Amino acid sequence: MFLISLAALQRNTKILSDLKSAAGCHLVLALKGFSCWKTFGYIREDLDGCCASGLWEAMLAREHFQKHIITYSPAYCEAEIAELLEFTHHLDFNSLSQWYRFRDTIMKHPRFLSRELLCGLRINPQHSTGDTPLYDPCVAGSRLGITADQLIGADLTGLSGLHFHTLCEQNSDDLKSTLAAVDAKFGYLLRSPQFTYLNMGGGHWITKPFYDRERLVRLVKETKARYGVDVWLEPGEAIAIHTGVLRATVMDVFHSAGHNLVILDISATAHMPDVLEMPYRPDVYLVDHHKAEKDFLPSVTLPGEHYHLGGEAGLKKFTYRLGGPTCLAGDVTGDFSFPRELQVGDILCFDDMAHYTMVKTTMFNGVPHPPICLLHHDGSIETLREFHYEDFRDRLC
Repeated sequence: MFLISLAALQRNTKILSDLKSAAGCHLVLALKGFSCWKTFGYIREDLDGCCASGLWEAMLAREHFQKHIITYSPAYCEAEIAELLEFTHHLDFNSLSQWYRFRDTIMKHPRFLSRELLCGLRINPQHSTGDTPLYDPCVAGSRLGITADQLIGADLTGLSGLHFHTLCEQNSDDLKSTLAAVDAKFGYLLRSPQFTYLNMGGGHWITKPFYDRERLVRLVKETKARYGVDVWLEPGEAIAIHTGVLRATVMDVFHSAGHNLVILDISATAHMPDVLEMPYRPDVYLVDHHKAEKDFLPSVTLPGEHYHLGGEAGLKKFTYRLGGPTCLAGDVTGDFSFPRELQVGDILCFDDMAHYTMVKTTMFNGVPHPPICLLHHDGSIETLREFHYEDFRDRLC
């Protein structure tokens, strides 16, 4: 099961609430990173709203978060624009061609005329700070955002904001260098009275222990003073990081070609796709009710349980290759070692599985989807959603 700790979630949003108050900015939840809407009632007061990657996420924000909504998509169709005009508060565009296509319709809408709706452009400062090209929107030929040369002489009538999202799991030093690039290429726009907001996107690891929050506060304040704009941040991972785990059960243990193999009832391909996409190696813990291993505890701890942290292959006495129950040969989480032999029925706990993982899950091969549960402050577990055969059957027809 996916198990989310309410205490950990609220710990994160309290940090974010304090930060936005200190910086004088707005901070919203990026639904692409965490959209477990049954938790929204517990975190709504700490945040200003949600950012959506398209119509359906925006509808989820309207229905269940009921605060400010920022919408950005690489492209919209006419039907999506017609619906979004009725309720989103920021509507950001990826290209001038998209903006020009819908500008006349938007600028005639009552919500735009009353400034309840503001529109902006996503910009590409062409300043790469990350290490993984898959997650870098500033690579040459990127489809995300408008470069400075495209805006020279462009008719920007009707626009009020600029939006950049270039970070991924990064500290505020990378934001500092990015802001310098934004100023060099787009600062002349932000200094004009026409532009009233700057969205700095997500990827800020604000709730990590090592993150320099004081520098972020300083950067936001400097940006507001320099341009006279409202500043928005839209983290997803920072809200849900270290708040949830995926608990799996050992279904089979066997030996093949020099490897000890384990089949679990959860799948990297179906339930932890970032393990294969990034690639990403999660921390894995063996649940042991009888013997504690101090200093190693996953982000969600249940009363009476102790854990052994799985090590690199060969680090501890018994090494296993952990795999899922699908037919994909590469459905493997990795090689991990443990202090004792694994047995059928053992529970393994994959740490930090609430952000991004949950929103990317599939029902590939008809593998049962893990239930989604919430751990309350008193230790009780509430099942938010269970999945059944009908959920799989009805997906595609």
